[in-house]
Amino acid sequence: MSRRGEQGEDNAELIAMETQAEKDYGSIATDAPVRRPNRNVFSDGLSRVDFVLVWEEPLSSQREGSKGVSPTHKEWRKVFLNKLRDSGLLQEQKEVLQAKTKITFVLLSAPWSVLCYYAEEISLRVPLQVVTSPITNWSAQVLSRLSLPNLLSQDVPNPPPDFYTCQFRNNKLQRFLGSNNKDTFFKTSQRHQVLYEILARTAYGSVKRGEVGIDRLVTEQVFTAAYPLHEGGFRLPTPPVSPRSLVLREILYSYWATWSSWRHYQPLDHIREYFGEKIALYFAWLGFYTGWLLPAALVGTVVFLFGFWLMANDVPAKELCDSGNSFTMCPLCNICSHWNYSSICATFKAGIMFDNGGTVFFSVFMSLWSVTFLEYWKRTCSVLSHRWDCSEFQDIEERPRPEFTAMAPMTMRNSVTGAEEPYFPQTKRLNRTMTGCMVIILMVIVVLMFLMAIILYRTIVTVIIYKSGSFLTGFAGRVASISGSVLNLLVILMLSKVYTSLARLLTRWEMHRTQSKYEDMFILKVFVFQFVNFYSSPVYIAFFKGRFIGYPGNYKTLFGVRNEDCGAGGCLIELAQELLVIMVGKQLINNAQEFIWPKLRCWWQKRQSSHRPKLVRDKEGDEERTEVQEEEVFPWETDYQLLVCEGLFSEYLEMVIQFGFITIFVAACPLAPLFALVNNWVEIRLDAQKFVTEYRRPVGERAQDIGIWFPILQVIAHVAVLSNAFLIAFTSSFLPRLYYIYTRDRTLTGFINFTLATSPRNYSQQHTPCRYQGLRDADGDYLPEYFHLLAIRLTFVIVFEHVVFSIGRLIDLMVPDVPEEVELKMKREHYMAKQALAENQSLGKTMIPGEKDVVSGGPVSRPSQRDSPSPGLTGIPEQTSSPGSC
Repeated sequence: MSRRGEQGEDNAELIAMETQAEKDYGSIATDAPVRRPNRNVFSDGLSRVDFVLVWEEPLSSQREGSKGVSPTHKEWRKVFLNKLRDSGLLQEQKEVLQAKTKITFVLLSAPWSVLCYYAEEISLRVPLQVVTSPITNWSAQVLSRLSLPNLLSQDVPNPPPDFYTCQFRNNKLQRFLGSNNKDTFFKTSQRHQVLYEILARTAYGSVKRGEVGIDRLVTEQVFTAAYPLHEGGFRLPTPPVSPRSLVLREILYSYWATWSSWRHYQPLDHIREYFGEKIALYFAWLGFYTGWLLPAALVGTVVFLFGFWLMANDVPAKELCDSGNSFTMCPLCNICSHWNYSSICATFKAGIMFDNGGTVFFSVFMSLWSVTFLEYWKRTCSVLSHRWDCSEFQDIEERPRPEFTAMAPMTMRNSVTGAEEPYFPQTKRLNRTMTGCMVIILMVIVVLMFLMAIILYRTIVTVIIYKSGSFLTGFAGRVASISGSVLNLLVILMLSKVYTSLARLLTRWEMHRTQSKYEDMFILKVFVFQFVNFYSSPVYIAFFKGRFIGYPGNYKTLFGVRNEDCGAGGCLIELAQELLVIMVGKQLINNAQEFIWPKLRCWWQKRQSSHRPKLVRDKEGDEERTEVQEEEVFPWETDYQLLVCEGLFSEYLEMVIQFGFITIFVAACPLAPLFALVNNWVEIRLDAQKFVTEYRRPVGERAQDIGIWFPILQVIAHVAVLSNAFLIAFTSSFLPRLYYIYTRDRTLTGFINFTLATSPRNYSQQHTPCRYQGLRDADGDYLPEYFHLLAIRLTFVIVFEHVVFSIGRLIDLMVPDVPEEVELKMKREHYMAKQALAENQSLGKTMIPGEKDVVSGGPVSRPSQRDSPSPGLTGIPEQTSSPGSC
């Protein structure tokens, strides 16, 4: 994972700044090459398009009641656009006439004065000095020290430079790097943030009714879309040009989103430059997680191969296969017949691949792996957040959500700002939250009902197949188990869709004030449900199936049907089968859906726009002329045909559920990390292709970490330790074998007979005497060995979890959350920012009008949009911050 180089250069060099107006890759670059003409501009060829608003309306004037043509929508649009114009934004309208529809594009651009005003409002960070130390990768350093070639590296052109930064202050403008070039000082992503801030806070109607912001206008379908533009196309130009002449989107596609890039490092700095820190942190976490899966997959594969070797040399397996008719087993169902234990020779050997001493070691390994992985991710995240200027990011003045603003029943004065804000009573929110919890409990009960239905399904199908007398009779249990797993997967996917929609409605109904609180509560609801939904069936097989069946003559029943017993090979092999079906099946379905569905939607949207004739409307005085247009499609039209970015929720959820599968039940399936590794290699490219080629460009968002997902991963890691301890103790045959070795025979000779009990006398008098799995005497009572083993199992659980948790805590103490070099850099950055900005004092009255205008540490007043003149018309308001503050 990339990290910043060692701190050593105090006299960092300034770098060459671009002077080309068409440059929109970033604000500053080293030895910048000549760029191709930028098409994201107004008709004058100079004003950059920072944001696009779109609405559609039918050409027929008779359809006044149609979407987007109502008088209210027209009035809202007019007021909104006028207020945007008053705030200083430049506008230009483009109309595209099709057969039955008129599409209007409003191009928005922020002039320099508006950018400066809002950059200070939203605390954008701008460069003070270049960090000349190279950014290196830890794996590259290790390979270099070993003198080994690094096959993962690639030379990605135009790497974004690294800076010491500070929050923007307009009255200290000349102290910032690159401030003499107004066209390139603010990065493209920063310009998008400024425009979105203006769009989100501009009112178009009554503020008390929540008629504020572009989000609600899009929800009300006043506008059909609002988005920033991509930087050109994503395919490489023809004829080929120098790599350093490529725009950022082309670089991301060529060096990241293509399938040939699967073995290379991700260009995280380029991703952050184009999509913002929040999306870059997701791909950084996904790449980090995938890299850490590699040792887990290697160890799991070795353990699985060890099971192959053990299968050929296992003494109990040889005893069972050579037993012939020695062990006549009791019927597995009420209408089933007796069977010979030797008939399951192949299944028993297959179970050894998943149930052996190696899986115990692998369980310990994965428990420590999960703790160490999370600790090192915290360390890596701190490095990235500092390098990307988010280490101190706090959304102190987060605005209320548009829905909250619209639906809040009252207003209350903010005790901090003194402004009237929408307010929702805490008691009502608590009541709604409790109602939401009841709905979650109800849905969990629904999941458990479906689980019971699957259990009954397997039992009934086994009976039906056995009674049919077909060639499947000998495989009745296996057919019922596999078909039940597939049916369970379909039920899981169906319930997931239903509950995700229900959770969104519940969270919206709970009226959370901020977007971050809304997202956290929504994620928590969905995860709790998905945890039960995906893991209930494996938990049942691992810890409950075959535990409450009774014994011959005294079998337990559920709804009149005999309780389900483990298959001939034991519960662990059934658990492995269930995990493979659910995890691998879910991954295949999701990847197919992510690969095919977006492409179909993109194709349909483009077909809807391209199959109809495109017309251009020219207005000359009172005359209007319409003709067919044959010219090239403009960028805002191309981007309008793309899909709306759906965010990162589903991507994170998929990976977190996968993390649970490879940690909670890894004792049953050592190959799970290998399947996860292969899936994630594909997932990274699919997600990259979606963001680069199929989604509209999202507004870059800042983020310090991966949010509430990290505490969820920590909970899963702790649950995994307990789960694996109980799995080894109560489901695996590891402890019974160990007990037999130390009390009976070290070669395990006779172990098969030790694990089998004989049917009770009262049963044998009416039926043929038979054997069944259990440690019981001739009357059906437990033998002393059962209680010995029970004590050993409970002791193992306590020792296992204490040892693993202790080692995990030790790792936590040994691995600092923030590397020492990053702490030094952060202190250095604070010092440099304070020193550089404090030098303004030497400029005297040219920068600081007088002491009466400087209120150190005091509040900074900001005129409201409704009462103050526009910053675009009157310039930037005079600042009152301390010259030494940053």
